[in-house]
Amino acid sequence: MDLKAHIRDVPDFPKPGIMFRDISPLLAHAEAWKTTIDRLADIVAPHKPQYLAGIESRGFLVTAPLALRLGVGFLMVRKRGKLPGRTIPHTYALEYGEDTIEVQEDAVPKGARVVVLDDVLATGGTLGAAIELLKKTGADVRAAACLIELVFLEGRKRLPIAFDSLIRY
Repeated sequence: MDLKAHIRDVPDFPKPGIMFRDISPLLAHAEAWKTTIDRLADIVAPHKPQYLAGIESRGFLVTAPLALRLGVGFLMVRKRGKLPGRTIPHTYALEYGEDTIEVQEDAVPKGARVVVLDDVLATGGTLGAAIELLKKTGADVRAAACLIELVFLEGRKRLPIAFDSLIRY
């Protein structure tokens, strides 16, 4: 099945000059979405994760059903202030400024095998930050994967671990 056929191009969103890759039609097509999760499972399973970490918010859409499919735990990597209880933060540089992401302090057992997922890899900043954050917790971060990779932005080069994607632009 051609998964790319279920991705809608939205020009000039969220600002002029950006071509947004909308996964809404993919999510709405049951057969295509099942195929997506099955193919991601084929990519992720060889890393033998105990947990999958999803990055807020569209990364949750990919990670939660994949964790269920693989029978592993699901961890949330969220923006600062969105998680209850004690958290471990990681601040990283953006093009103009910085941002902070967090995980709950007790979410990841030391040495746990983790694969990190998001919907899109662009420049690699957020995914790279999530990898570093999870390493700070003592996790054994084995790999990362995304549904879509914007190859021309070369985000893969910023990642210190194995990476794969299903759809490349």
